[in-house]
Order: sequence, then structure tokens, then C-alpha cells
Amino acid sequence: MQHTAVPSLTRHDPSVDVSVVVVNWNGREHLEVCLSSLLRQNVAAEILLVDNASSDDSLALVRERFGDRVRVVALDHNVGYGAGLNAGIRVAKGRFLFALNTDTEVAPACLATLIDCADRFPNTGSFAPKILSFQDPEVIDNVGHLLYPDGLSRGRGRLERDRGQYDCEEEILIASGCAMLLRRSMLADIGLFDADLFAYCEDTDLALRAQLKGWRCRFVPAAVVYHKYSAATAPYSPEKAFLVERNRVWVATKCLPASILALTPLFTALRLAAQAWGALTKRGAAGRFAANRSRGELLGILVRAWSAALRGLPAALRKRKPIQATRRVSGLDAWQWLRLYRMGVREIALRD
Repeated sequence: MQHTAVPSLTRHDPSVDVSVVVVNWNGREHLEVCLSSLLRQNVAAEILLVDNASSDDSLALVRERFGDRVRVVALDHNVGYGAGLNAGIRVAKGRFLFALNTDTEVAPACLATLIDCADRFPNTGSFAPKILSFQDPEVIDNVGHLLYPDGLSRGRGRLERDRGQYDCEEEILIASGCAMLLRRSMLADIGLFDADLFAYCEDTDLALRAQLKGWRCRFVPAAVVYHKYSAATAPYSPEKAFLVERNRVWVATKCLPASILALTPLFTALRLAAQAWGALTKRGAAGRFAANRSRGELLGILVRAWSAALRGLPAALRKRKPIQATRRVSGLDAWQWLRLYRMGVREIALRD
């Protein structure tokens, strides 16, 4: 069972403020910038690099350039992002845990700012920095995620110019898996990331499981991370489209209360119609994706994703039972998520 609570996670080394878990798979070109930025943080940080059996000499670079300042957890095959984070979390020593993509640069005061917020809000389980574009720091990558009612999520504020419109610290629903601070006691309560997802949607899954148990998520705009969007996989790749669609079915099945889950086929139909319109009019992410793909290929990806989701549905339903049985919030509370943090169908159709 992927979501069994892990009481041992409450134990840590009080001399280590935070353990940063960076999951790497053939990300050699990004490691110098990412790891150097972590070594400039003004907190006592343990840096863990979990390597998913890279074949690009990533580990040779890390050992030569950073030595014992970076602790390496070398895996014998590519287990994916969520399972890679789990491998690092299980051996981490820090009071807090910081999940991080390799294709990032962390501003010097980021971790200290997040930890200060975590100390001020002890009942909040996760904390999201402001994530800006690495290529153009005046453009927002995301400031947390919004949720569509069928389980799909996307970055809040994505590709907006940063004019200070998100500069207020506030509660949000989902912190991006690109960079998030996690409280050990929350993970001990809800369990680790779902390894079956492999990549994409693991942040949404963790966030919804946490919200169901009453753990809040907070956006901390004074903490900044710069991100090279989808550097590990192309932003409009068939593999990403497949994984996102398959995984959102499993996340919805596990985490959405029955009253919302029953309506997801309707919401999915509306979403697909909007995305089809975007593809036909060459607008938004669907339009960009369709630019170099045939309609037959797009349909094939969708069919393949739904077929894989269906095969994994029994496992998702088994996971659903304890998640829903132990939740501490009502179905009405979950509907409030959609009122406050819902992504509209127009945004899906017309925005990247």
C-alpha cells in the first residue's frame, strides 16, 4: 500500500534545519546551477541527490565538483520522480524536507524564508515558494496549482508577468512538486508520494491527501525558485500527455469525495471539448501540442492513457478506501476547494 503512514518520519537531527531532496535523471547540465544555489542557503541544509540510474555521468560531475557536500543516493534503475523523492526522504536527517527538481536555481534566502513560515504556522503541512521562469525571471512559472474538478491541475499564474499580483502570503490548495517544503509530521500522518504515478500529478495527489486530513498548504512569495519549465521532458511531449491523463484518473479515483467523483466524466467531457477547440484554433497548450501531431496520434495518446488508467483502477480503488475512511474533512469542504481554487475550462483551452 503506497500511502501507509510512516511514524519514523517524525525522527530527525535537530542540528539540520532542512534536507533538500533533488531527484535526478540525466540532468547533468542542470546540476551545477541547482546544487551551487543550495550551497548558498543561509540555513543548515543537508543536500541529497537521488539519482535514477543516470547514463550521462551526472554522478561523476557531482562527486568531482561537490564532493561530500552533496550526499548521493544512487538507485539501480529509474523509479520515477515520486519514488525518487521517497528514497531521499527515508534517509533524510533534516527537521523539514524540501523536494526539488534539478532544473532549478534556488534564491539565497528561499529555504530560511520557508522555514520561518513553517514555524509560524505549525498546523500547515506544505509550503510553496514563488516559482519564476529561469529564462525570464519577470515571468511566473507557477504560484501553486489550481484544480479542475476531474483531478487535473495546472500552475496558478503560469506565464503571467510578475507585477506583484501574487505577493501576499496566503493559503492555497496545491504546492508544485517542482519545489515544496514539507513537514515531517504531515508525511508521517498521510504517507509518502505515490510511486505508481511515476511522474506528474504526484504533487496533486499528495496535496489532496493532506487536505483530506486537514493539513493546510501555504504560499510564501518571499521565497523564490527559478525553474526551466519541463527541461527533463519536452513540455508538449506525448509521454507527458500520457502520464498526466493516466495519473489524473488515478488521483481523482483515490482522492475526490464521492459527490465530486461521480461528476468527473461530465467535467472530463467538457475539458476534452475545450482542449479540442484549442487544438483546432491553435490556441493554448492543446494548440501547441497539436501543431506537430496528427489528430490520430492525439486520439491514440488519449486511448492509451485511458486504457492504462483502467488497468490500474483496481489498485487506485484499494488505495481510495483508507484515504476516504480516515479523512478529517467533509465532502462539503472539498467542494469549497473547487470554489476557491478551481481551474476553469476556458483556462484549460486557451492558456499554455
